[in-house]
Amino acid sequence: MRRGRVAWRVLAGDRRGVTAVEYALIGMLIFLVIVTSVGTLGTAVQTLYQSIATAFTAA
Repeated sequence: MRRGRVAWRVLAGDRRGVTAVEYALIGMLIFLVIVTSVGTLGTAVQTLYQSIATAFTAA
């Protein structure tokens, strides 16, 4: 039991994993921004091509 408490104190005092978690959160945020931007840009480009195609078929 005492050994478990000592191990818990050592793990609780270790801050090396905090940096990895921070980098993971930053990476996730960047990923979400990219996915959202690509989705928005894709919709805009699709609308543009749709209007061009409609103009050609109407002409």
